[in-house]
Amino acid sequence: MTKRTHCGNYRPLGLTRRSVLKNAACGFGSVALAALMADKSFAGLLSDESDSPKPSGTHHKPKVRQVVYLYMDGGPSQVDTFDPKPRLEQENGKPFSMKIEPTQFNNIGNTLQSPWKFRKYGESGTPVSELFPCVAEHVDDMAVVRSMTSAFSEHTNANYFLHTGNGFQGRPSMGAWLGYGLGSDCQDLPGFIVLNGGLIPPGGLDCFNSGFLPASYQGSIFNAGDAPIANVKAHERSPKLQRNKLDLLNRLDAASLEKLGHVDQLESAIANYELAYRMQSVVPELASLGGETEATREMYGLYSKNKNTATYGRQCLLARRLLERGVRFIELTCPGVGHDRWDQHGNLKKGHEDNAVAVDQPIGALLGDLKQRGMLEETLVIWSGEFGRTPFAQGSNGRDHNPWGFSLWMAGGGIKGGTVYGATDDFGYKAIEDKVEIYDLHATMLHLLGIDHKRLTYRWSGRDMRLTDVHGKLIDGILA
Repeated sequence: MTKRTHCGNYRPLGLTRRSVLKNAACGFGSVALAALMADKSFAGLLSDESDSPKPSGTHHKPKVRQVVYLYMDGGPSQVDTFDPKPRLEQENGKPFSMKIEPTQFNNIGNTLQSPWKFRKYGESGTPVSELFPCVAEHVDDMAVVRSMTSAFSEHTNANYFLHTGNGFQGRPSMGAWLGYGLGSDCQDLPGFIVLNGGLIPPGGLDCFNSGFLPASYQGSIFNAGDAPIANVKAHERSPKLQRNKLDLLNRLDAASLEKLGHVDQLESAIANYELAYRMQSVVPELASLGGETEATREMYGLYSKNKNTATYGRQCLLARRLLERGVRFIELTCPGVGHDRWDQHGNLKKGHEDNAVAVDQPIGALLGDLKQRGMLEETLVIWSGEFGRTPFAQGSNGRDHNPWGFSLWMAGGGIKGGTVYGATDDFGYKAIEDKVEIYDLHATMLHLLGIDHKRLTYRWSGRDMRLTDVHGKLIDGILA
């Protein structure tokens, strides 16, 4: 009879992953090597065909490596920017003759023509409002989509929908999905950075959250000033002292993980400690524009008498510098111009003009600078609000929210420049030709980055989740 060495009333715990790594010879070295080889910035190129190399982790050969999202908070008016409608001039001041959908505030006025003239620009002859003379110089590199739609007409839900593909709080932002799907080209900065010009969108920081994805993929908020993030400077007297403190903290966290097993928040915190340590030497150099020429600073509007132009100009210049350092997804929020974003329920003329003056010169400079440096062909630039505005007045001189048809533009690698895609009706109210949904925007963005949106999934709550849910088709008409 075999002698028992225990009572038999308990089951020994199996070895955890960290136990194996801790006790196995060369375990951590092998894992570190595997992590480096899996990271795009170290792995080099794989090839599915001898003459068609593609980065590891992509489903097909990408057209771009990075994204700059120029978010126009509040919803610019399509009929005042990129979708001219002569019929509004013909029926200005008359009762609106189409069926009116429920509006946000129901203070419905008459048909309202645009206060701005449109001109045709470039070889393509794309019409652009006089609000954007600098952006208009780059229409031959842009595809204007006039048939965008949204499922929500209220800012918070529309912002969640635009950023996460779902109108409710708690889903991963598109920048987080890109980090999860592609990893980072940069070891010393976050892969998803939001350059905050002063206005965080309705919906708050959850617009940039990681949702059910690991917390390390959430957006990092950088301010546009000389100190993009607080407390980045070390307080210790020597780097060795700080490194010792961080090593101790990591050992304590590792001991907790040994007992608890996988805990995403704790593991992400460890990764963030290490990233923050590396950022100490990178961020001050990033924020210092001493290496930029006076001509470059002036081009971006940093010396503008308009403080909002200067603020957004710095954001755009920082965006270019972040692209140079390999940051995957960069979103820019708008500066506060003294009244309500692009959300002009009244005083449309002054509100849209103030917002346009803040962003036009910097965006034009960014597009020109990227092209001159050969970077535009590997960067996707997107300009968009969360919805558009009504072609009839709210009150006498404003416009209400309009999710049924609005405009955005895209520029960069893989985009067919000088293109106008889709159409709204004669009033610019509803999309009637080649209707595009937010899911389609996300699917197209992922496609240009080498990702099949149907295959980028994460198992959560019993199903495979994706940015485009069960929707999404490519906007083929704008793809080169």
